[in-house]
Amino acid sequence: MIRTSAAALAFLVAALPATAGERMNLGIGTIFDNDAMGDGDDRWRSGSFAISHFRGPEWRGKLPEAPGSFIEWRFRSEIITPENVSGTAITSDRRYVGVLSAGLHTHFQRNGAEVSLGADIVAIGPQTGLDDFQDAVHDLIGTSEPRSAVNQIGNDIVPTVTLEVGRELALAGNGHVRFRPFVEAQAGIETLVRIGGDFTFGGTGMGAFRMRDVVTGQRIDGVIGTADTGLSFLVGGDIAYVADSFYLPSRLGFDLTETRNRLRAGLQYDGEIASVFYGVTWLGEEFEAQPESQVVGTIAINLNF
Repeated sequence: MIRTSAAALAFLVAALPATAGERMNLGIGTIFDNDAMGDGDDRWRSGSFAISHFRGPEWRGKLPEAPGSFIEWRFRSEIITPENVSGTAITSDRRYVGVLSAGLHTHFQRNGAEVSLGADIVAIGPQTGLDDFQDAVHDLIGTSEPRSAVNQIGNDIVPTVTLEVGRELALAGNGHVRFRPFVEAQAGIETLVRIGGDFTFGGTGMGAFRMRDVVTGQRIDGVIGTADTGLSFLVGGDIAYVADSFYLPSRLGFDLTETRNRLRAGLQYDGEIASVFYGVTWLGEEFEAQPESQVVGTIAINLNF
């Protein structure tokens, strides 16, 4: 498994064009999700943090056509918990999972479509140390320790490949109303296919490169655009069919829902060298025994070089 993961990343590195020396630092983006900023409960998709470093040729408002010219180094952590993280575990509820991942993604355009292709090495289980980290955080803020971490998904390392293809369409107002439909396929930590779309209202963000948050699907600036500074409003949603999930393994008796749905909205401020985003996302049930949906909040900050 580790060899397969390394091979997937090695393939992407080998595919980088010979002009790699022309790449420059374009920006750093951070994304923080937590249900405390949504419905206020500490459960299920409890919290995640991601940081991405973007490198490529001088940014001129659109992706290059060559795969490997514009790259993203992505690092993520996530904590997934049962509904009652500090109480007695319910056998039908999902298990605790700590997640750490590192990966390389390339973004390019082809025939007017934006393409994202990448590979990640995803580690799960007690080996991540995230159960101890959450325990320390709970001690710091004076809340109960996460007892559910005792009964968590075991250690594993899973190679994951993700492909997304989308195209942004200007609907009105010289691009001040835009719609971006997309399709996504992933194989690995969760094997799924997804289709959805995102609307943007406001002139800011035009000419920007936006990355997609793994948990919520929110579209957030990775590289700030060439348009004026100001505010834009984003709203979107998607539906996925999930064939398999290491987070909800069938061998432990979990039945995945037929579809997995997300609805999201957010407000983005673009400045000259930084952008800030806040949004909320409704996440539908992920397994049949999950009693209800949840709402998580997202904060993101991007810095351009």
